[in-house]
Amino acid sequence: MQLVKDIGEQGLLAKLQLFCDAEIVGDDGAILALQPKHQLVVTTDVLVDQIHFCDRTTTAFDVGWRAAAANLSDLAAMGASPLGITVGLALPGEVTIAWVEELYQGLFECLQQFNTPIVGGDLCRSSVTTVSITALGEVTPDKIIRRSNAQVGDAVVITGYHGLSRAGLELLLNPTLGKNLDRQEKEFLIQAHQKPQPRLDVISKLQKIDCSSIEIAGMDSSDGLADAIVQICRSSKVGAIIEANTILLQPSLFKLVDSKQVWEWILYGGEDFELVLCLPFQFAQALINQLNTGAAIIGQITAEEQVVLTDSNKSNFSQVLTLAKGFQHF
Repeated sequence: MQLVKDIGEQGLLAKLQLFCDAEIVGDDGAILALQPKHQLVVTTDVLVDQIHFCDRTTTAFDVGWRAAAANLSDLAAMGASPLGITVGLALPGEVTIAWVEELYQGLFECLQQFNTPIVGGDLCRSSVTTVSITALGEVTPDKIIRRSNAQVGDAVVITGYHGLSRAGLELLLNPTLGKNLDRQEKEFLIQAHQKPQPRLDVISKLQKIDCSSIEIAGMDSSDGLADAIVQICRSSKVGAIIEANTILLQPSLFKLVDSKQVWEWILYGGEDFELVLCLPFQFAQALINQLNTGAAIIGQITAEEQVVLTDSNKSNFSQVLTLAKGFQHF
């Protein structure tokens, strides 16, 4: 099997340029045209072998797909439409050519859904395989979504189910865990982990309900639902009451683990890549009406700077959500 070190940098670059737009790639930088009155959005995400992916749970194709999806999700969380991505790739010489080409195939197929090109990047030798993506997007000033835009009285919206990616990961790590699931349920959860869908579709739906007159707060839930809500509230200097009873639960989760663990995955599991948005109730309901099952209004922004999870089905139930349980690198 052919290795990276067998063909060298130029040989590998020649193969990878087949996945790029020939009219953009080839110089020291890419030139991308912006429409008048549009602003550039830039986001970067780094994936490291044995930290963000491993052979047990992700193929090279999956690594590429997830790398693209993570960055496109960040653009969606800003209200931006994608223009292109650059790829920084650090590799040991012993990596196979087939693995790298499969990685780029995953990147390419995820990006193709949104007509987004690979417009450049960098390649270097390393002892650890690392994929660094920078995504470029555009947005008009009146449609920018910021974490700091939440207002007291806003509805808190989620665009889909949570806990699915973590469930899929657990199935990959512990296949016997899924003995109570049928084949379709297993595949659904595993796909949620390996091939998440960035919610760029939500941006066009927001435009349909004409939100230009309001400021929308939001971010994606890649580090967990609780993390996203707390981060938004912290940036906006507000709090929130979240009603657990309004968060829609995927039934297959309860065939894997008990209720307590299901809620841990929903709140803190991460990598679901849904959007968490805060906007006035009338607009929130109009948005929910356009989204698929799993989307819901789950709470309200409050003046008190604390995020509290309640449950109307349980008397005296109250839990303060913090960043302490979510994923942190250090």
